[in-house]
Amino acid sequence: MDKLPDPVTYAVPAFILLLIAEMILSLRKDKSRYEARDTLTSLMLGTVSQVAGALVDAAVIGMAVWVYQYRLFDIGIEFSKWWWAWILCFVLDDLAYYAFHRSAHRVRWFWASHVIHHSSQHYNLSTALRQTWTGFFSLGFIFRLPLFLIGFPPAMVFFVAGLNLVYQFWIHTEAIGRMPRWFEAVMNTPSHHRVHHATNPRYLDRNYAGVFIIWDKMFGTFEPECDDEKIRYGIVKQLGSFNLLYAVFHEWIGMLADIWRAPWKHKLSYLLREPGWTHDGSRDTSDTIRERWLARQGKTGESVSPRNPIESPGQAA
Repeated sequence: MDKLPDPVTYAVPAFILLLIAEMILSLRKDKSRYEARDTLTSLMLGTVSQVAGALVDAAVIGMAVWVYQYRLFDIGIEFSKWWWAWILCFVLDDLAYYAFHRSAHRVRWFWASHVIHHSSQHYNLSTALRQTWTGFFSLGFIFRLPLFLIGFPPAMVFFVAGLNLVYQFWIHTEAIGRMPRWFEAVMNTPSHHRVHHATNPRYLDRNYAGVFIIWDKMFGTFEPECDDEKIRYGIVKQLGSFNLLYAVFHEWIGMLADIWRAPWKHKLSYLLREPGWTHDGSRDTSDTIRERWLARQGKTGESVSPRNPIESPGQAA
């Protein structure tokens, strides 16, 4: 298999410099944007995530090569000859990311791995590094397998996937308001992604885009940021802890506990239905939260999590 450099590796120095710059800016303008323990948690989660990814790289590459042998088309990797294939691969990879990301919020099995990225109640560049340790176990890589089947070389797919991740780093910030209108119309931006990380009912499960916000506009999941409503970050049931193991595994444990207690005919639904779903309707999903909020419009402006500070694990809602 052809070998190309990992864009994320080369971008790490820039990540560090931008993170430091944002920290300095926050000290001068808004100290609440960073919290020492939260930032340290994000950095440690990200570091171990890289180690976990390195341990399973061979398995992911092996799966890609196996699928690639059944490819429908022969596509080369030389950019001078196949430049159009590189562009097409980048666009289709971003569509695959949209499919994965939407599933990561709408299917509890994938959410159990992805929830860690949303568990910070702050929104800054360190949040971009707050990544899962269980991505391989949750099988999130399957969403890119169709690209290999089409005929895009594995090295090309892995390279553009790295570019996708690099792009997403800078949108995790409150330091940038809005980009020019033409850019906001096509690309994912800090404004669009702040919506995605919000717990406000109007914003729940919106803006799944990686690079191109057009996917959300095409598939009905786009929501613009409103200037008159303060965004509250985190998850509906806030983590309430800086413990790394709790952050990584709490949703897996909760899901398995639900499956264990559920009647047999409902067990699979606790894997495949949306987070918050229960067979007896005793909990809320993002849909039911939004429905109640819509029904209250004109009466109150209550948020889904108006009071949910980081406290002790026993106090987490």
